[in-house]
Amino acid sequence: MTMLLMFHEDKAQTLVEQYTLTEEQLRYTNSPKDSIELAKQDNSRHAILALVSNKLVTFFVLHEKEGVKPYSSNEQALLIRSFSTDYYEQGKGYAKRALQLLPDFVRKHFPHINELVLGVNVPNIAAQKLYKRCGFVDEGRQAKGIREELKVMSYYMKETQN
Repeated sequence: MTMLLMFHEDKAQTLVEQYTLTEEQLRYTNSPKDSIELAKQDNSRHAILALVSNKLVTFFVLHEKEGVKPYSSNEQALLIRSFSTDYYEQGKGYAKRALQLLPDFVRKHFPHINELVLGVNVPNIAAQKLYKRCGFVDEGRQAKGIREELKVMSYYMKETQN
């Protein structure tokens, strides 16, 4: 599977319109449309599209600076938020692949970053398992979520091997 991570551009809006999340998914995450609107108003938020065969399959936001503070005191950390996979594309390994590609994407576009951090809803065990499989660690930190408590997980960036 060839996946491409890219920053959201207005010309990709049709792909965003076709992206489907269920009510259950929306319990845990914001919709791409809402997240993109927030990113347009806040230049520390970067909407990221994960495409396979020119179809948007996974979406998330990378949030710098103030957005990270509730989750980490590391000024070189980047928060992953609003992570989701299109309902019709679940179970195909796309979320895992996007997370595997993310460190290189971050090294290229945010070279000063040394930690990726995210908050996952405590009841969302499936997501916690996915993040652990992709190298995120749970160090026992929690943060307040909108609806429920969040477990904070971190991925520590390693130096690239040249």
